[in-house]
Amino acid sequence: MLYRSKAPLRLGLAGGGTDVAPYSDIYGGAILNATISLYAYASIEPRNDNKIVLHSTDKNEFFEFDLTQSLPIDGNLDLHRGVYNRVIRDFIHKPLAFTLTTYVDALPGSGLGTSSTLVVAILGAFAEWLKLPLGEYDLAQLAYDIERVDLGMAGGKQDQYAATFGGVNFMEFSANNKVIVNPLRIKDIYLNELAHNLVLYYTQTSRYSSTIIETQATNVINKNQRSIEAMHQLKDQAVMMKEALLKGELDSIGEILDFGWRNKKRMADGITNPLIDDIYDTVRKAGASGGKISGAGGGGFMIFYCPGETRNSVIHALKKFGGEAKRYDFTSFGLTTWSI
Repeated sequence: MLYRSKAPLRLGLAGGGTDVAPYSDIYGGAILNATISLYAYASIEPRNDNKIVLHSTDKNEFFEFDLTQSLPIDGNLDLHRGVYNRVIRDFIHKPLAFTLTTYVDALPGSGLGTSSTLVVAILGAFAEWLKLPLGEYDLAQLAYDIERVDLGMAGGKQDQYAATFGGVNFMEFSANNKVIVNPLRIKDIYLNELAHNLVLYYTQTSRYSSTIIETQATNVINKNQRSIEAMHQLKDQAVMMKEALLKGELDSIGEILDFGWRNKKRMADGITNPLIDDIYDTVRKAGASGGKISGAGGGGFMIFYCPGETRNSVIHALKKFGGEAKRYDFTSFGLTTWSI
């Protein structure tokens, strides 16, 4: 038998960073995100030779272990190892022999939530195989605990929930890891137009988001009012984006994105750099009404809202930077698992 899963990556449209502690614990956070047709995939095949095999096909990494209840965390496919360790510890209480194969449609550090989505996909494959009693909230929270607590990787809470639930969601975050996911019923005509006008551009750079996120958290702890006020504005931006999408006021999307981008840059050092600023200025001159970096900042993907017939002129203007405009569609489904 093969036990498979896939979970969608996401675009953070508004409120980015307000899901990160301690801001979300103190002030409450709000995010609006939408999943897209890029995925993290995981497949598990049980073995009968007392071996554990981890294979990341996109990273071309392969590791084999003798049967054990706990795999070492050493910087090599730690997400894979972390999920296995937690599943054994919390549910099975004995070692398992299997081959785990994964693939992600975007590179690590791209800003689309790749790491958290991969954890959700791997956990989903284990849940399919072992019939683990996990609802959507349970699975998303467990994925968060594995990545943020067990593995100590800095980051927010939105990615695990976006990958698990899928669709367009307005998410609220508060103390004690409380998360409320509010699915939004956006008309298809609005989503189709949004996907057409919202250019997803890969800068051909990646970054370690942990440094930026740690700086952001330190700013909150140190009561940096400039940074905290920027996060307040981003939380307001999530509400603005929700209203615009529900009402179909798409012409305001670019302005809302630009409002968020101007505030996001105030949250922490490293969110932008001269290349990102040059790209942003170029697309604005080519007709984009607004945009932002995807994820914590520093590199990876950017998105730009291109009203009317400005999409092609924006993509043409981006060619000088050597990146890639990537096609996608919005998706309505989150984590999907099956057996064959």
